[in-house]
Amino acid sequence: MTSGAGAWVLGVDSGGSGVRFALGRAEPGAPTEVLASREPVPTGPAGIDAGQLLGQLLPAARELLARTGAERVAAVAVGAAGMASLGDDLRARLPAALAGSLGVTRLALAADAVTAYAGALGQRPGAVVAAGTGMIALGTDLTGWRRADGWGHLLGDCGGGAWIGRAGLEAALRSHDGRPGGSAALRERVEALFGPAPELPGLLYPRGDRPAVLASFAPEVARCAPFDPVAAAILRRAARHIAEAAAAVCPGGVRGAGESSADSPADRGTTGSGAARSAASNSLRTTSAGTGQSPGETVSECEVALTGGLFKIGDALLGPVREELAALLPRARSVDAAADPLAGAVLIAAALARDELRLPHDPRMLSVTTEQDT
Repeated sequence: MTSGAGAWVLGVDSGGSGVRFALGRAEPGAPTEVLASREPVPTGPAGIDAGQLLGQLLPAARELLARTGAERVAAVAVGAAGMASLGDDLRARLPAALAGSLGVTRLALAADAVTAYAGALGQRPGAVVAAGTGMIALGTDLTGWRRADGWGHLLGDCGGGAWIGRAGLEAALRSHDGRPGGSAALRERVEALFGPAPELPGLLYPRGDRPAVLASFAPEVARCAPFDPVAAAILRRAARHIAEAAAAVCPGGVRGAGESSADSPADRGTTGSGAARSAASNSLRTTSAGTGQSPGETVSECEVALTGGLFKIGDALLGPVREELAALLPRARSVDAAADPLAGAVLIAAALARDELRLPHDPRMLSVTTEQDT
C-alpha cells in the first residue's frame, strides 16, 4: 500500500442535502477532483444506512480514480451528519467493505462536526461553531473532544437556522393575533412567502423536512433586522446561544477570574439565564490552544472559527455574534474558517495516510481503522 504525501486519499462529506466526494494527493494543499450527489443517505432502524452510502461511495471512488489516473486510494475519511449517534452501521460495515472493494486499510469515520472542525482549523486546538439548519460547537485541546448542542431542532440547535426561522414565524403569528412580541414586518414576509398567516400550521406540520422549512425563513429575519426591533432581538438571542456554545467547548482559560457573562450585550434589558451563564463559565478548561503547543499545555488563548451556511446571512447575525463572543470570551481570538467540511475530510484522510493524524480518536466522534486493525 502506497502511503505518505504522494498517496491518493478520498474525502467524503455526507449530509442532509446529499454526498460529496473529493480525491487528491496526501500533500498539504494539493488540488482535488470532486464529485457530488444530491441524494442524501437515508437513516433506517440501524442508523445511517451503510449499504446506501457504499452504493454511492464505491462508484464515485472508481470514477475519480479514472479521472485522475490514480491506481488506488491509501486512506478514506468519511464525515457524516449523525455519525456520533447513528453511525453504528457505518462503523460495523465500512472498514471491511472498503478494504475488500478498494484495498483501503486506513479509514476514518467522523461526525460531520469533526470534518467541519478540520476544515476550519486543521489540526490546531481551538473551537469551531458550525451553523446551518442546526448548530453545534466542537472544541479540542488535542487530548479529547468537547461538544455543545447539535441536539436537533426539537431539543436544541439553539441559534441555528431552524431556531431563527421558528422564532421569526412565531413573531409573525403573534402579530397576526395582536399579542405582545409580534412583528408586522415578519408577518408581511410570511404572507409573501407562505400565504395567509393562519394557514402556516397546515403548511408546515405535515412536512417531513420541517427543520429545512423553518431555516428557510432565517434570511427573512436577517433582512428585517436593520429596521425591525423584533427581528433584531431574535438574531441577538441567536448570537448569544452561539457564543454560549463556543464558550462551553473552548479549550483554554480564556475568561479571567471574576469575569461575568452578565455584561453580554444580550443581557442588557433582558432577564437572561443565570444558570446558562454559569454553565458556560464553568465549562471552560485550561488546556492547549493556538499553534505549536503540546496537548494539555496551559495557555490563555483559544482560536474560535465560525463555519456553515447560516453565517452567510451577513452582518445582521455576524455583528451580534462577534459582540457576544467578545463579551463571553474576551481573550479568545476569532479566526476565519480555512475551508469547508469536505476539505476537512480530505485533510483527515491525508494526515492518516502520512501517519500524522493528531486530532483525538474517539469511538463516536472520530473512529480510526488502520492496517493493524484489519
